[in-house]
Amino acid sequence: MRKKQIVAMLLAGGQGSRLGILTSNMAKPAVPFGAKYRIIDFPLSNCVNSQIDTVGVLTQYQPLELNTYIGNGQHWDLDRIDGGVFVLPPYVKGKCGQWYSGTANAIYQNQMFVDQYSAEYVLILSGDHIYKMDYAAMLRFHIEKGATATIAVFEIPIAEASRFGIINIDDDKRIVSFDEKPKCPRSNLASMGVYIFNWQNLKAYMQADEENAASQNDFGQDIIPGMLQNGEVLYAYPFHGYWKDVGTIGSLWEANMDLLEDSPLLDLYDPFWRIYSRNPILPPHYVSAEASINCSLVAEGCEVYGRISHSVIFAGSYISHGAVVEDSIVMPGAHIGENAHVYKSIIDERAIIGQGVVVGAKPQKNLTIDNSLTGDITLVGYDMHIPDGTALPRGMVATKETLGYLYKKGGTTP
Repeated sequence: MRKKQIVAMLLAGGQGSRLGILTSNMAKPAVPFGAKYRIIDFPLSNCVNSQIDTVGVLTQYQPLELNTYIGNGQHWDLDRIDGGVFVLPPYVKGKCGQWYSGTANAIYQNQMFVDQYSAEYVLILSGDHIYKMDYAAMLRFHIEKGATATIAVFEIPIAEASRFGIINIDDDKRIVSFDEKPKCPRSNLASMGVYIFNWQNLKAYMQADEENAASQNDFGQDIIPGMLQNGEVLYAYPFHGYWKDVGTIGSLWEANMDLLEDSPLLDLYDPFWRIYSRNPILPPHYVSAEASINCSLVAEGCEVYGRISHSVIFAGSYISHGAVVEDSIVMPGAHIGENAHVYKSIIDERAIIGQGVVVGAKPQKNLTIDNSLTGDITLVGYDMHIPDGTALPRGMVATKETLGYLYKKGGTTP
């Protein structure tokens, strides 16, 4: 096995509970994004573009779709004889086995994968962020600073800082403290969940962490604070570009809408930093004479007979005559029926929206809608069929149970 300078480990096992029914059958990194991609395409493509050719993908929750999607890594040029992409689920070792108990424990359980390449450095990535980043430049920074660990950071509004791990640095960008979701943040530098560690040093800290029964086995909660407490040299690597944590319905919708700006912050058309994906072979999309498409992304295999405005339409979707789709995300294989109106919504894969349906209608006074996950974004789940004439109130999560409640209250007409 040829020695590698650096190996990437991509944490892709999260349940993604804040994405609601979108992750009921798949891990968060497998969620569709941007008309033809899935979230995991971004860190995988970043690795390839950064000349990192050995990637371990650590799966756990609902891994089938993600495993199938990654396959042998050919679509990201990661089907290598010496290296490549490898799916690493939890496994039984000896007479025992366990689920990953935290981000650090996930890496700890897969030490042998990194060791077989005699890697000097390990790159730890999250599988649920949308961004383009040169990890090779970050590695050069790490080596130049003589760091034990380097954390990529991104400036965020101070009002949002309590939602993130916050990094506090000195004038040389050396990290002086790390605060996990502080109530009173001292800076606005958020950890991006992108780390480079000296591998042998990290192994020692992970072993000590495993022996600590009180530990949460987490990089932000345990490993990094432990390193700082022991005086290790940790640096912050400033990232300047587009970065979005798409862990909520609102942020996923916003990130898709960001692609529709006249000068989008995330350029998907850059020939020097392509985002690769695995897509079915479909015919070109068809737009009829009476159709209208404005400020939208429409993927291959779609048929459009209605009107689309400021929306992202995934491969194989069907927009019927008289249908209107505005400010929405329509995922692969969805069908929007005749004269249906879809406003500020996410329509999951293979969902069928019947004739005359209104998705995102004005709520009726006698309805109580739980929109704690969605806000004013309406969500229709995987393979759902919304019968003709139904009015789904804005912010509603459409499941068989919520539809039953809606019909009981008389919400069957717009």
